[in-house]
Amino acid sequence: MKPDLPHPPVTWRTHYALAVLATIYVFNYIDRLVISILVEPIKAEFAISDTQIGLLSGVAFAIFYTLFGFPLGRLSDRIGRKPVVALACIAWSATTMLCGLATSFALLLLCRIGVAVGEAGGTAPSVAMVSELYPERRRSTALAVFMMGPSLGAVIGLGLGGWIAQTYGWRIAFIAIGAPGVLLGALLALTVRAPRPTARRHVDDAEAWTTTLAALLRTPSFLWVIAAGTAAAVTGYAMGTWNPSFLIRSHGLDVKQAGLLVGLGGGLMSTIGTLTCGAVTDRLVKRDRGWQLGVAAIACSLSVPLGVAFYLWPAGTAFHVGSLPVPQAFLSYLAFSFTATWWSVPCFGAMSHLFPPQRLAQATSLFVMSMTLLGVGLGPILAGGLSDLLTPGLGADALRYALAAIASLYGVTVLCLLKAIPRFRQQRSLAAAAA
Repeated sequence: MKPDLPHPPVTWRTHYALAVLATIYVFNYIDRLVISILVEPIKAEFAISDTQIGLLSGVAFAIFYTLFGFPLGRLSDRIGRKPVVALACIAWSATTMLCGLATSFALLLLCRIGVAVGEAGGTAPSVAMVSELYPERRRSTALAVFMMGPSLGAVIGLGLGGWIAQTYGWRIAFIAIGAPGVLLGALLALTVRAPRPTARRHVDDAEAWTTTLAALLRTPSFLWVIAAGTAAAVTGYAMGTWNPSFLIRSHGLDVKQAGLLVGLGGGLMSTIGTLTCGAVTDRLVKRDRGWQLGVAAIACSLSVPLGVAFYLWPAGTAFHVGSLPVPQAFLSYLAFSFTATWWSVPCFGAMSHLFPPQRLAQATSLFVMSMTLLGVGLGPILAGGLSDLLTPGLGADALRYALAAIASLYGVTVLCLLKAIPRFRQQRSLAAAAA
């Protein structure tokens, strides 16, 4: 391997590249999450069950995302991040628009599979590119800016998607939400300069993908980070998919009101939490490398009671914002939204410290693939199936108790992070000593 080169200086072009990648990531999640606010009208049109909605928004998406995730991550390690991300963005945006033209459940499912294949080439190469753009001391903050994607995606996808669906119908919502991504992919390809590698980026042609995979899986701290992220993803995707329906069924809101509350309220609090997490992590890791994951463990432990309280709090209005009723339970959700995203930036940042650039996108792909296969794949259908199972006895409150059970899974994330911390600290110390 060639020796590492000095990290290039951070300039306005660096920040511009981050801004474009972060915006693309926002639309990645807008296109992924918009279906959650459209659950009720889609159910009504195609006469399908909660379990089928879980299949549509979860399992089918997850399987194809996982199948294409590692190959596209490896491709970006070989040919560069930018072309893979740009083409992937155009692909998933175009297929999101096609969802609005589906005339049956089967066609809608096929279009969602297309979205999954496109998005498989987005996250991992983007995280690797951001990690190459910024030096280690500023990396968590830069990743925090990038990781605002899910939060801002919720704000726009649920808030705007709910308004469009209420006003023009769910089909127009898919088309309007997907269109900007096609332009963003072209913008990345034409205006952003790819970062100069700080080490040999391209994968050695002689190194088989099985060799790379084995090397990644021999890293104990990485395995615990994957487990932590996967448990958090199961909870997060289940809640993200079903929260609007929960507010509609248990608190009497309509589609537009539920989208505004979950999107604007929860999304903005998640955005603030993500940025705060990045700044706090960069500050604390200067004292002890273990804080890279310790910050996430503390925040996730606070998320468990806040999430359970949101679902089990009785119906009742705290106050009105204009004509929008804000349920009392939603105040717990605002606090939950602030802490619940604190696992993502530390986990992605930890991988940038564990692996060299020529393996970083592949490592990130494994992480994202596990989160997607079990998080996106299992989370929504687990909540939907549990809701269907409880419906005969609990009626409209079935979804409430199903989601309360799902929220407790953040405790598993905490345990996995606590297992990862000493192993991560040891590996970082060994790497520093070797350097």
